[in-house]
Amino acid sequence: MDKLEIKGNWNKWKGKIKQAYGNLTDDDIKYEEGKDDEWLGRMQEKTGKTKDDLIKWLRDLG
Repeated sequence: MDKLEIKGNWNKWKGKIKQAYGNLTDDDIKYEEGKDDEWLGRMQEKTGKTKDDLIKWLRDLG
């Protein structure tokens, strides 16, 4: 997943992530440009999904 892909889809993803994982706080899902690995690690910890599963899920959200 490249940075443009995240940046371009972020607003749509943010809402869908909150719907799917209502227990996540805004701080949990806060994305900072250039910190993709940190964000993915935090999401892995909070959701229990693997990095590959998260990436696939996000791409499927399209």
